[in-house]
Amino acid sequence: MEKIVAKLLIYGDLPEDSILMELSRVSRDLHSNNYSKEDLISRCFKQVKRLLELATECAFDNNLWQSYLTYLLIMDENPFSLTCEKVGSREGSVNHFATSDFHAFRELFNYDFSEIENTLEIDCFSCITNYKAIEKPELMYNKNVSEKVGFLAGNLRKADSDEAFFKGVTEFYKKIGVGAFGLNKAFRLREQSDGKIEFVPINNMDRVVLDDLVGYEIQKQKLIANTRAFVEGKKANNVLLFGDSGTGKSTSIKAIVNEFYGDGLRMIEIYKYQFRQLSQLISQIKNRNYKFIIYMDDLSFEEDESDYKFLKAVIEGGVETKPDNILIYATSNRRHLIRETWNDRRDVEQDGDIHRSDTMEEKLSLANRFGVTIGYYKPSRQEYYTIVKELADRSGIDITNEELCLEADRWELNHGGVSGRTAQQFINHLLGK
Repeated sequence: MEKIVAKLLIYGDLPEDSILMELSRVSRDLHSNNYSKEDLISRCFKQVKRLLELATECAFDNNLWQSYLTYLLIMDENPFSLTCEKVGSREGSVNHFATSDFHAFRELFNYDFSEIENTLEIDCFSCITNYKAIEKPELMYNKNVSEKVGFLAGNLRKADSDEAFFKGVTEFYKKIGVGAFGLNKAFRLREQSDGKIEFVPINNMDRVVLDDLVGYEIQKQKLIANTRAFVEGKKANNVLLFGDSGTGKSTSIKAIVNEFYGDGLRMIEIYKYQFRQLSQLISQIKNRNYKFIIYMDDLSFEEDESDYKFLKAVIEGGVETKPDNILIYATSNRRHLIRETWNDRRDVEQDGDIHRSDTMEEKLSLANRFGVTIGYYKPSRQEYYTIVKELADRSGIDITNEELCLEADRWELNHGGVSGRTAQQFINHLLGK
């Protein structure tokens, strides 16, 4: 194995502590004839355990070794894989080196572990190459990762030549992508010790769709139209969803990501304290072959907060133009995002119907940079009943409309008033009885 791994060039920069590199060193030490049998067995078991942990996290099945190698190919963001993601495979000298690497991976795909097993008297590798996973709920793993790794591993298993292997991998890069962005739909930011940021996948994102949100048809259509234009490469605007709490603003954003995920849409959730990292975030995603929504939930600022100025510069007004593959979607209970007081009007100059106020203009300028603003307001009493009835029907609750509405009224009196969220909480209450 160590001789095969040594041939890797484009994909040769693997972490020294990766499973593949650790096992290649086990093979090297085994062939040196100067080793401790117990030590090599312990090292093998340690890597097999790591492989089982990854398989559990990603729901790998059948041949875990091949699934792992496929996962390495998908996650390796190198100049070749990133270029294939952007434009597909092209004629060029780099293909010679890539084909050589894929030949090595084909050898690894079909690697015979019998020498290691026979010498060390273990059978763990035979087990993981014919593995049956325990059935488990989808919430325990990332289904997107499981399906895509399984799909590519199946194709590569059938590849009968280096050229077929090359075609399978590069077509996957072009169609699906490479790295975490290729396998996941939503991310959060995490700052590393050196100040750089990393994208952490959100594995348990709600699988809500827009049809799950009862009512608000006009609002949903505006959001769909803007997002569809965005993923199709047309001009689109940043979006601000504002209005009363519990009306479905955040749910609409999640549903939009779920709906357009197959079209290359990805979401990155960011919090106010991370606004200073916006420029770094954008620089890392601006050249990727995806459309990104930078999502800011419950966005608002108090008078003494100034972080909104970082956001203003990014949206519009900075020296560097915001890339075409990035939009900002925000939700807020405040129409103008920044808290306003009557003191803001002290410097107003009246001239007919026109006012000039530096303070007010400063505060309004952020909200005005969202090209699409969509209002979500509390439903009327009758609309509330409609939402409750629809949710009850979907949940299979067998109760008369009269009794349902009466109980819904009693519930909302003690639970924040009429809203879609209150209606869902009421239905959850009934289901829990």
